[in-house]
Amino acid sequence: MTHDHDLVLRPTEQQTRAALNPPAGRNGGDLVVETLQGLGATTVFGLPGQHALGMFDALRRSDLAYVGLRVENNAGFAADAYGRITGEAAPLLLSTGPGALTSLAALQEAAAASAPVLAISSQVPTAGLGGGRHGYLHELRDQKASFRDIVKSVHTVRHASQIPSAIAAAWESALTAPHGPVWVEIPQDVLLAETGLPVVTAMDATPHDLVPRPELTAVAAHLLQNAERPAIIAGGGVVRSDASGKLLALAEKLDIPVVTTFGGKGAFPWEHPLSMQSWLEDRHTTDFLEDADVLLVVGSGLGELSSNYHTFAPRGRVVQIEADLGKLESNHAGLGIHADARTALSALLETVEERRDPSAAERVRALLAKVRERIDGQDLTLEQEVLAAVREALPDSAPSFWDMTILAYWAWSAFDARRPNTMHSAQGAGGLGYGFPAALGAAAADRTKPVLAVSGDGGAMYSIAELATAKQYNLPVTWLIVDDGGYGILREYMTDAFGEATATELSRPDFVALAESFGVPAVRTSVESLSEDLAKALHEPGPSVVVLPALLRMFAPTHL
Repeated sequence: MTHDHDLVLRPTEQQTRAALNPPAGRNGGDLVVETLQGLGATTVFGLPGQHALGMFDALRRSDLAYVGLRVENNAGFAADAYGRITGEAAPLLLSTGPGALTSLAALQEAAAASAPVLAISSQVPTAGLGGGRHGYLHELRDQKASFRDIVKSVHTVRHASQIPSAIAAAWESALTAPHGPVWVEIPQDVLLAETGLPVVTAMDATPHDLVPRPELTAVAAHLLQNAERPAIIAGGGVVRSDASGKLLALAEKLDIPVVTTFGGKGAFPWEHPLSMQSWLEDRHTTDFLEDADVLLVVGSGLGELSSNYHTFAPRGRVVQIEADLGKLESNHAGLGIHADARTALSALLETVEERRDPSAAERVRALLAKVRERIDGQDLTLEQEVLAAVREALPDSAPSFWDMTILAYWAWSAFDARRPNTMHSAQGAGGLGYGFPAALGAAAADRTKPVLAVSGDGGAMYSIAELATAKQYNLPVTWLIVDDGGYGILREYMTDAFGEATATELSRPDFVALAESFGVPAVRTSVESLSEDLAKALHEPGPSVVVLPALLRMFAPTHL
């Protein structure tokens, strides 16, 4: 009798000869890039540094495409977006100490958004590991300790023979639900030392499926099909697991209204009769969800933004499907199902019986009418015109990446993403500077369609250096910069809280002239010509910049 674990893949005679006679001149860096290729990687991001030169030298002996950014944090944002768009682990090559640490904010965003980033950093020479103070350049007492609280897993290599297995383990970790960033560190001397190890071939690092327990699926199905006023909150987990089709089928089979979180934009069709869209920062939506007798939460931890700043207090039964065990029932008690959104929704679809509710669509229409009435009463025509112009100019299949800026805050609630996995923002960790470098990563993943980046003038200053990257690689990214002369959202927050704002007003460059100095075409637009100028820029090949001077305001909150 043969068991699966007894099966051994026997090398061919040709593979044996190649293994016994590896090419000369290879080092630990070659093992890194060979492993990445064996795992299926095609593109890597990063920025070289002294300790990491063994990896970067090996790139020229590989078929991997390299996209080099100008700041490590921006390289991390680019890898984050590549992972979101492709669903593949995005390799990020970094150097020791300052180079590694500069990526921390990007890795925090990747962790919050479940983006699979495979960060591979150099380390001080092996003799310096262990916490002693040897005085090496870039030395940290324990470099991996700075990352352990952020990434899913940490892997330290001490010998060349460990490189393939460590990277494969990290790859599997990054792509096991919930996706997320992982960390591998390799000492400088290991990367530089010549190796006689055979060339790394195909690696098996298949992630494990996270399936729901059938007894929990049975209970959830019973609750949903017998509910009187059920509702669904669809989060980023639906998008990450490519489960939008399953969600639509379930909602239609049971006639259940659906609202998407800001991280779940595009998970459900915006204009569908059962779509409550994304108005989570609205008391009318909060009331609707609180009134549900059964609330299905899929791929969301119901954090601050998804719970209307923790004012949401469900009165009915909560069923939560969540791949991140730490988020399961962390904010609201209920029936917690630890599973990937796609496998859990598939199981529910197979289990539930059809349920009809003629009132569901009418209740959704009434809700959206209340939301519209509230917004229309606040004299916010300018903001809605700007958002509508962006929507009109952006092709349906083109991805967009939004920085932490007022227009993005509007887009979270009011923008129709139209397609799953096309609208992305930094609302997970909430750091500035995400939009443009992330858009570059998405463009590197797929050059066949334009990519939109949206920033305020304050956030744009984090990423100006990457105009050189956009030009160097001729990436099809159009960067919309809304210039209001400062940190607009913080200006509003401080004015509301203290009567006046401090430290929010900024001196800034002529963004058009600055972009043109990089060889990137740019135009200054107006609200009236925004749609036309933006559409033209998106249609042209290569990078471009559109600058909109405008002072936008946020709609009034309902949670205070």
